[in-house]
Amino acid sequence: MKAQEYRGLEEAALRAQVEKTRKELLDLRCQVSLGEEVRPHQVAELRRDIARMQTVLRERELEAARLASTDGGSA
Repeated sequence: MKAQEYRGLEEAALRAQVEKTRKELLDLRCQVSLGEEVRPHQVAELRRDIARMQTVLRERELEAARLASTDGGSA
């Protein structure tokens, strides 16, 4: 998925997707360590997907903090 598609998801769904992808990555790493055949680009692709999702979550955190500081700073 692209970052734009992740931005369309709700935060809870996005966090669940991160956990699901992390489990997939763990499974792939286990398969690699057991000597099973795994397409090498799969591991890198999952890592990039996790990074994209975490980036979107961080953007949302920063936006919420920015809004909170502008709303509460005028009192």
